[in-house]
Amino acid sequence: MRQVQGERGRRSIEALKQVNYDYGYPPEVGNLKPGTEKHDKIVKEVLDRAEASYDVMQRRHEYWKKIDHTLTAYITLDEEEEYILEKDIRKPVSIVVPYSYATIETILTYWVSVFLENPIFRYRGFTSEDTVGSIMLEKVIELQCIKNKVALNLHTQFRDSLAYGFGASSPYWNSHWGHRTVFDRTSGLKRREPSKLFEGNSLMNIDPYLYLPDPSVPIQDIQKGGFVGWIDKTNYLDLLNTERYDPDMFNAKYVAHIDGHTSILPEDTSGRETKVGGEARNAEISDVTRPIDVTYMYINIIPKEWELGLGEYPEKWLFILAGDEVLLKAQPLNLDHNLYPVTICAPDYDGYSLTPISRLEIIYGLQGILDFLFTSHVANIRKAINDMLIVDPYLINMSDLKKPGPGKLIRTRRAVWGRGVENAVKQLAVTDVTRNHMQDAGIVMDVMQRSSSAVDSLMGIIRGGSERRSATESRDTRMSALSRLAKSTKIASIMTMQDLAYMFASHTQQLMENETYISTAGRFQQELEEEYGFSTGMKVSPMDLLINYDVISHDGTIEAGEFAEVWLQMYQTLAQNPAVGSGFDMVRIFKHLARISGAKNVNEFVRKGGSANIKMKQDEEIEAEVQKGNMVPI
Repeated sequence: MRQVQGERGRRSIEALKQVNYDYGYPPEVGNLKPGTEKHDKIVKEVLDRAEASYDVMQRRHEYWKKIDHTLTAYITLDEEEEYILEKDIRKPVSIVVPYSYATIETILTYWVSVFLENPIFRYRGFTSEDTVGSIMLEKVIELQCIKNKVALNLHTQFRDSLAYGFGASSPYWNSHWGHRTVFDRTSGLKRREPSKLFEGNSLMNIDPYLYLPDPSVPIQDIQKGGFVGWIDKTNYLDLLNTERYDPDMFNAKYVAHIDGHTSILPEDTSGRETKVGGEARNAEISDVTRPIDVTYMYINIIPKEWELGLGEYPEKWLFILAGDEVLLKAQPLNLDHNLYPVTICAPDYDGYSLTPISRLEIIYGLQGILDFLFTSHVANIRKAINDMLIVDPYLINMSDLKKPGPGKLIRTRRAVWGRGVENAVKQLAVTDVTRNHMQDAGIVMDVMQRSSSAVDSLMGIIRGGSERRSATESRDTRMSALSRLAKSTKIASIMTMQDLAYMFASHTQQLMENETYISTAGRFQQELEEEYGFSTGMKVSPMDLLINYDVISHDGTIEAGEFAEVWLQMYQTLAQNPAVGSGFDMVRIFKHLARISGAKNVNEFVRKGGSANIKMKQDEEIEAEVQKGNMVPI
């Protein structure tokens, strides 16, 4: 690989010497024009780490590709089946039984229910002075997640973790620039002016096939590694547009002059786009789209050794490389949390492996058996429904026999007229050796369910039986299945969501520059209204968010509606027994009952002021008020 890169590099250097763009490089890094000794040294350091990581990670690509094939409904046909389809496209051929797909969809449905309800990330203040600030921080980050569609990126990360064993993503601060139409009081006309339309946390998904971690540390310990990176596929115009608004980015214009625009490291080894009659996406350079492979690499370096400053202790830096040739960014990370902004979701990790086995990989062998049982049964049926006849061509007119159709007339030959037609044509006996395959397939699917935790009750399927199931039995069975899935979501909550929540909050406190408006409706509405007096929305400045906070970790479970009846009975008991009910918060119990019954917007129906207007008095106070005549019995 290095030899190929060297040949391309020599051609690129010659081309880059012919052009010169006036870039102002950051003072701490110095001149990083492509082709200079310092620039090429940094490029080599980045590529050495990328190659070392890719050599290890690509060993798993073959197995991941097999998983990709189980998530499609098509497989490559052999010559015989292609001929069958050419003759009659209605005849069934080999397929992938979409049971792995049903499994991953079932588990993803539970994960989405657990994690993707707004607000996705929750916070609380350390002290009473931080309470309101933590509420505003949560509201601001909720707005960022909605505008940047973070939930979609989380869904992709969750899906990758179930299909490939891990899912990776990188949180970053996104500033969206555009124009704003304003009214010019001087001219009395409208005019457009450049403006930052929105800023906030966003999430970038990392393709597992293009993920480049430090292979010396296990999957969950990326923060202990010496580097972590990935390759992203973009285009030349997107790089120029990013450079326009990012003051720390440079050299994008040089990309147009390099010899190779795609990286030599990744190949399109995935099986995501492989279909019958189709091939994987072609990565050749197009004059229209001008695709470019961009390598992102966070490296823990000693700046003095890299000639990037005078620092003698390790610092985390970000390097961005386009097409393996042009350095687009070299800057210290300087984030308050001092972490690589990369998170990993590996619910089935073992604590030691770089690439753990995935949930679908565990049942891959069973999926192959299931496909064989269905395919062989279909092939046998296809053979059986075609008449297999033994014919005496001396007795039968073969041209009549070869023309099927209703009301068919088959003539015997003149020489045998009047002798009868027995033994002229005989149906060949057909034995269905696959008649038990469907029963065996049911056994295989049952084992797949037990292995993956995606059982019938979670798929919305009620299996029949000789005995009628009670409601309690069905509920307990479903709750047992949910508890198995809750284990994986608890791991994801600790490993992924907790880190993302912390990084999102830290980025907001450090990088937010503009004021923003948040809605006071929903959670904490009463606290915000009492503090600020707003009824619909309020303005939040960056200074309001500089508080001490803690992340509220999700326990990985969902509020199951099966217990709504139990809570209803408890609520009725407390309401009818004041001696016991006075020790509980009846309003919160009622809200909890409403939520698990399916009402997600119960706070919208709380009376203005809510329970804050209800104040409990001690018995002595009540007796004193009665003596004054201010209070009377009901």
